[in-house]
Amino acid sequence: VDEQGRKMSKSLGNVVDPADVIKKYGADILRLWVASTDYRHDMALSENILKQVADAYRKMRNTLRYLLGNLYDFNPETDMVERDDLLEIDRWQMHRLQEVIGKVSEAYRNYEYHVVYHTLNNYCAVDLSAVYLDILKDRLYTSGATSRERRSAQTVLYHVADALIRMLTPILSFTAEEAYGYLPKPADSPATCQLLMMPQVDPTYLDEDLAAEWEKLMEVRDAVQAVLERARVDKKIGSSQEAAVHLYASGGEGAWAELLEKHLAELPTIFIVSDVKL
Repeated sequence: VDEQGRKMSKSLGNVVDPADVIKKYGADILRLWVASTDYRHDMALSENILKQVADAYRKMRNTLRYLLGNLYDFNPETDMVERDDLLEIDRWQMHRLQEVIGKVSEAYRNYEYHVVYHTLNNYCAVDLSAVYLDILKDRLYTSGATSRERRSAQTVLYHVADALIRMLTPILSFTAEEAYGYLPKPADSPATCQLLMMPQVDPTYLDEDLAAEWEKLMEVRDAVQAVLERARVDKKIGSSQEAAVHLYASGGEGAWAELLEKHLAELPTIFIVSDVKL
């Protein structure tokens, strides 16, 4: 049906020709639209809907580009950092990746491709682009090339890129193939991503306590970002790094003060500001 819910027909002139879509957007956008639609109900297609799908595609593609661009000097056979040596924020992100893998794998098993689409779209746009990769930039660009800090970040980027390519292969087959060509790979890797297995949840990375702690830190980050945005609109600051943040937190059992005190050294990095006082 079209976006008004009218059945497509030649007499109404609302038919969308797949060949035209492929010519304009490429086959992967058409494939992504099919995956994004719950086929148990009417499937709506229009130019506006395709534009939204194209935006989601661009976000996934740019996420892959960023991951691969920061793995140019990473060898998974020699540079991988063990779980216990990863920085805490990196362990949190590995926990989050396992959750995404679990949800996507179950959705594929149940033929719920729209759940695969929404989960991966949200993961790329929110978890990665808006939060983790944003926080990571300074560490990737300013830490020593082979330092533990940078290799820890690259280890996570490698796992995320590898898992994303595997999860996207059934849907974005052309994009996944292109990305796989740039992924640093162990020597015995197959020639094409079509021969890879789906990623499996690695229970050693699951840590609910760590995840709960970082969810709370992200709540604080959201609150800080809202204030920084107001300061930016009022022309008090340009970049967020021109700001120093003063946090006021309550004490007592299970309280904010304890959590923020524990992570005080990392807070400027998490908020992307020059200084944080508690």
